[in-house]
Amino acid sequence: MENNRILVVDDDPSVRRIICRVLGSEGLSTEEADGGVAAVRMAMSNPYSLIILDLMMDDMDGFQVIHHLRTNGILTPLFVLSGRQAEVDKVLALGIGADDYITKPFSTMVLCAKVKACLRRSSLLSGHANELIAGPFRYICDEMRLFKQGEEIFLSGKECLLMKYFLSNQNKILTKDQIYRYVWNDDFVDDNTIMVHIRRLRMKIEDSPGHPVYLKNIRGMGYQFVAEEVEGRSAMVG
Repeated sequence: MENNRILVVDDDPSVRRIICRVLGSEGLSTEEADGGVAAVRMAMSNPYSLIILDLMMDDMDGFQVIHHLRTNGILTPLFVLSGRQAEVDKVLALGIGADDYITKPFSTMVLCAKVKACLRRSSLLSGHANELIAGPFRYICDEMRLFKQGEEIFLSGKECLLMKYFLSNQNKILTKDQIYRYVWNDDFVDDNTIMVHIRRLRMKIEDSPGHPVYLKNIRGMGYQFVAEEVEGRSAMVG
């Protein structure tokens, strides 16, 4: 784990100091950001293995940080570490792209265990960075080929990009803005274009396109790709 770098984001220097000291004792390299704006700037310009993020910050709160990073395609694993314990905060943070939510006060032992487990998973997956796997689906990135239970499904170029984006963000709610920006590389969102391509993709990947199991519409929010219904829990690769 000596090559991993972790970005610790909190406007309280004493919290940053504790986290960095504890992770440093495990041989992990850390960098600090004292607010959301600095965190976004650093995460956009540097590769990190993990981001540990507070929610309550003056310049840009943690929710805004997560949204900005995920919208711009930064898929670095991200742990929220916050004193906000309301269930709605946890659901929102996880829904927009956080990978874990740890409440303050927190156990440094538990935090270290979670961090190391996350880094181990990333290390194992990095050996297969060319593939994305979820439930019955297997997508080979450099060949742009999709398989479902071993049978190849032939996709158009845009459908390949959609499937790759969904597989890279399993269980996360993706807005139409995020989808359009990633697939069409444009800030102008055409709802009809998205709906047409989603419908076509469902026709190919769902057993019953009218009652989708994998690619779900989250009313008023966007779309979510879920593969837990099929044995073989998802694993994000790439």
